[in-house]
Amino acid sequence: MTEHKVASADRIAAAALALVDAEGPGALSFRTVAARLGVAHATVQRRCTDLAGLLDLCADQLAAGLPDIPPGTDWAQATEARFRGLYEALTAHPGLLALRGGRPWLGPRLLGRLVEPQLAASVAAGMTAREAMVSYRQLYLLTLGSATFVDHRDPKASVALTRTALAALDPAEFPVLTGHLAEILPPTVDHEVYYGALRRLVRAADPRPRGNAEPPGA
Repeated sequence: MTEHKVASADRIAAAALALVDAEGPGALSFRTVAARLGVAHATVQRRCTDLAGLLDLCADQLAAGLPDIPPGTDWAQATEARFRGLYEALTAHPGLLALRGGRPWLGPRLLGRLVEPQLAASVAAGMTAREAMVSYRQLYLLTLGSATFVDHRDPKASVALTRTALAALDPAEFPVLTGHLAEILPPTVDHEVYYGALRRLVRAADPRPRGNAEPPGA
């Protein structure tokens, strides 16, 4: 196999994601990715230019796995499926989320498989372009925020960290947080908290008359 083929954008992204997943965000560099691919680090650097470019390749690689929504799918069902797919892709790779920080997710695959189809479906359902973009941003920010602030691959560790932080609080000043740990801790890592919020936001944004809108999963 030639070095050119090995160092294609998809292979670089796959190697980088595997590295971050296995060894953490601090392990990512052109040299470590190149070592996984068996090529010179300059080959990877030429393809990505800088670390931000490498992270963009990784983000676009995730977008390639977003669900295909059949034409004619109910707006609410299609919207929930798109953002559930994004959430599941993001929570599978917390290291990438940590590295990207606030950098926009604007790769061509994400734009083509999520943003444009969602905007087009919203406009077709009766929204203005501005309303469609506001709705998209609300759903996107909910999804990105929900995926970012907990490592869902290790929920026990996340719960333990939260428990330790809450246990150090003064019960007199924080009676609810310290007095109801058994009820408070499970929702911090429960995926259904996101899914429930997503469904409510989708229902609230549905542009069709309430009598014509079908709830997701109907």
